[in-house]
Amino acid sequence: MVYPLHTTAVFFRGLNMYALVEYKGKQYKAEKDALLTVDKIDAQKGDKIEIDSVLLVSDGDKVSVGTPYVKGAKVTVEVGDTFKDDKVIVYKYKSKKDYHRTIGHREQYTKVVVKDIVVA
Repeated sequence: MVYPLHTTAVFFRGLNMYALVEYKGKQYKAEKDALLTVDKIDAQKGDKIEIDSVLLVSDGDKVSVGTPYVKGAKVTVEVGDTFKDDKVIVYKYKSKKDYHRTIGHREQYTKVVVKDIVVA
C-alpha cells in the first residue's frame, strides 16, 4: 500500500522511543535492544549499568530536551563482550634526517545492549 507523503509522517510517528546519552565524553543514540560500541568498560559481561546523563528523550510523540540533562531520565544497558579494534599504524618520518618511527595501536571497546529507557 502506498501512502501520500503527508500521511506517512503521521503513520510512522510514535513507533520508536530513543534517547541521546552521553557516556565517557561521547554521545550515542540509544534505542531499546540496540547494540552500541563504547570505549572499554571495566565491568563483567552481563552486568547492568544505569546511565543518567541523558541529553534528549523522544517517545515518538513528545521530545524532551535537557539543559544539559533530562531530569529523572535513565538508560539501562547490559555489558557485553570487550574487543580490540583493527590496528592503526602511525608512521613518523622527517626528510633528510634519517628519522623513521612506526608505532601500532589497537583501541579497546565494549559492546553494550540497551535494555530500558526510563523517563521520569
